[in-house]
Amino acid sequence: MDWLDRVAKLRQWTNNEVRAPHKPLLLLYALGSFQQDAASELRYSMVEEELKRLLVEYGPPNPTTPAYPFHHLVTDGVWEVKTDRGQGSPGSGVRVLRSSGATGRLVPELRTALTREPSLLGRLARVLLDVNFPPSLHTDLCEAVGLDLELAETAPVAGPLGETETAARRQRDRRMREIVLTAYEFQCAFCGYDGMLGASSVGLEAAHVRWWSYDGPDEVDNGLCLCSLHHKLFDKGILGLGEGDRILVSQRFVGRSEASRQHVLALAGQPVIGPQSGVPSVAERHREWHARQVFHGVPRTPAGTAVLPG
Repeated sequence: MDWLDRVAKLRQWTNNEVRAPHKPLLLLYALGSFQQDAASELRYSMVEEELKRLLVEYGPPNPTTPAYPFHHLVTDGVWEVKTDRGQGSPGSGVRVLRSSGATGRLVPELRTALTREPSLLGRLARVLLDVNFPPSLHTDLCEAVGLDLELAETAPVAGPLGETETAARRQRDRRMREIVLTAYEFQCAFCGYDGMLGASSVGLEAAHVRWWSYDGPDEVDNGLCLCSLHHKLFDKGILGLGEGDRILVSQRFVGRSEASRQHVLALAGQPVIGPQSGVPSVAERHREWHARQVFHGVPRTPAGTAVLPG
């Protein structure tokens, strides 16, 4: 059984490029639970709130329910559900999953494979992360699902890695960082930070506007040079891009300190810095994708101005 290929190709609901990481989030959560206790079962009524928080924080802006992946992940051959009446999911309704005592866990064949080859868990988690989420969120996501990725990836390997793991991942263009940072003259497009250590920039990163894991190209019109802080906030949907290359700040963000006001709240409505003359700015199609699929809530209104459309 090629588990890496199966996990990389989870069937996800798609409609007009809508981001649907529901199944990957549930499977990451299940892998984290397996790492902590291989015999554990996840009772829906007990994990519903935790799964809901994951979807709110790492899922698309539109409301959703963990009942959907809890039921539908069964069709991908990696997950099983049983109720008080026996094997099989009772459906995707929240009430029926709660009332039937529904529990879910990895299928027996996958549990056996993970027990025989501990390193498989880390490789499965890495594929899920790479295929569905930007690198800036990987560490936080693993912490959120209780997964020790470093421990999983350093586990003993039972045999040579197959080709599927590589095939499941698109190859990144290693020049992307250099091209984007040069285009923005080695300063954060949101705050202007331009720190250097000798001849090397520090704390600056090339952010994909449309995530690479969702077919975002390694091209300058899909990139922003951002400092580490603003890259993370951009990928979390706290910051965004409005029309006219103006910075959006979500109303959902709360920051009471002077640092939060200066480094985040004060950005609302400010123009993006760069890119240099002759270099294309962020393409409208990529900006719109981020606004629909990543940015959370309604943008804050800068003092004395109208709300900028997202």
